[in-house]
Amino acid sequence: MIVSPSLADLTRVFARIGCLSFGGPAAQIALMQKELVEDRAYLTQDAFLKALSFCMLLPGPEAMQLATYAGWKLRGVPGGLIAGGLFVLPGAVVIAVLAALYVSFGDVPLVQAAFLGIKATVIIIVVQAILRLLSKALSRRDHRIIAALAFVALFLFAVPFPLVIAMAAAYGAWACTDTTSHSAPLPWRHALAPIGIGAVFWAAPLALAWAVGATFLLSLGLFFSLLAVVTFGGAYAVLAYMTQAVVTDFGWITTAQMIDALGLAETTPGPLILVTQFVALLAGQAAGGPTTAALAGLMALWVTFVPCFIWIFAGAPLIDWLDGYPRIRAGLCAITAAVVGVIANLSLWFAAHVLFDTLTPAPAPFALLLPDPASLNLTALALTIVAALLMLWRNVPLLPTLALMAVLGAASTLIGDLPPQALSSAPESRMLPLIANGGVL
Repeated sequence: MIVSPSLADLTRVFARIGCLSFGGPAAQIALMQKELVEDRAYLTQDAFLKALSFCMLLPGPEAMQLATYAGWKLRGVPGGLIAGGLFVLPGAVVIAVLAALYVSFGDVPLVQAAFLGIKATVIIIVVQAILRLLSKALSRRDHRIIAALAFVALFLFAVPFPLVIAMAAAYGAWACTDTTSHSAPLPWRHALAPIGIGAVFWAAPLALAWAVGATFLLSLGLFFSLLAVVTFGGAYAVLAYMTQAVVTDFGWITTAQMIDALGLAETTPGPLILVTQFVALLAGQAAGGPTTAALAGLMALWVTFVPCFIWIFAGAPLIDWLDGYPRIRAGLCAITAAVVGVIANLSLWFAAHVLFDTLTPAPAPFALLLPDPASLNLTALALTIVAALLMLWRNVPLLPTLALMAVLGAASTLIGDLPPQALSSAPESRMLPLIANGGVL
């Protein structure tokens, strides 16, 4: 029997989910399945799966949007705001604290050594993300070809990420052989108010930044607004695109800081796309100190997550309508296949920057940097092997692995002289040509 919770009960349940939502979208979705379907019968299994399929069609973090949909389904717009907000809030608070600590202590040698262990773990985290997608996304021959072409386009030729995704979607829709269609009319009127009101809220801080002449905050807000509408396939899929922009195009942070940001975002509850908040906090600190950092962090949170509420409140009434159009589903399946290639590209980028201290540009027309074998960082290699054994062989959970690898990284300074360059990514002058081409690898 389906239970309809009060707002107080809904708040308690989603506060619990928000505080326990470690481990990425798969673990977060499994947690909501247990809390909302199995333990409390707030949603039927069919409703939960339909909502999940819809959220995977949308840009942005699917787990956060699933939480927002569940809250909307149970208690309307107030329930959606509570559920989605509580899914993000605990992680956002932790990210803010970690960023403050990072700014204060990030240049301490022992802390840098600990980050080397975290960076080594990030390589395996991204590899693990690829392995999880392989069986789900690449069951068809043409999807395997899409993944390979996406990888080559980014790795060798730095084709812009949005173009790769758009081409995959277009192919999927074109190649669909299912000609069935839905007979129900499009309930478009239900979407007008959420889109109109949501757009005003989304644009409000951008308009304020423009009005007061805060050019840095305006640029940051516009970029992360763009990112919010192209984040298909999760945070991993757009990290290369984001890194190219924030490191090379805007010069807000360094590549080493970008890698550290992802490592720290992996340790927090909530969606991984909270890495945008960490990046914004570091960029704001460099641009104007603590006050600017706080404003930048709030701007990134606002323009990243307000669109998620718009997609749900505007699109949730369309779930049954969308379910009847095979070409839409086929286009999204092709995007999922392309994301495998995108993430494979990201994995090699992390590995190259963590494991080697010297990278040199490849000859034209290729847009990548080649590692110098003589600059192989043996400490980083050893830490990466340990992380692989823990996560891929022994299936040790993410948080214990990150904690242990940070300790091992710090301990490496006690068992030998760790070269200074091993405690960070390769020098920026050697890395920037790689990122400047638009695809990071």
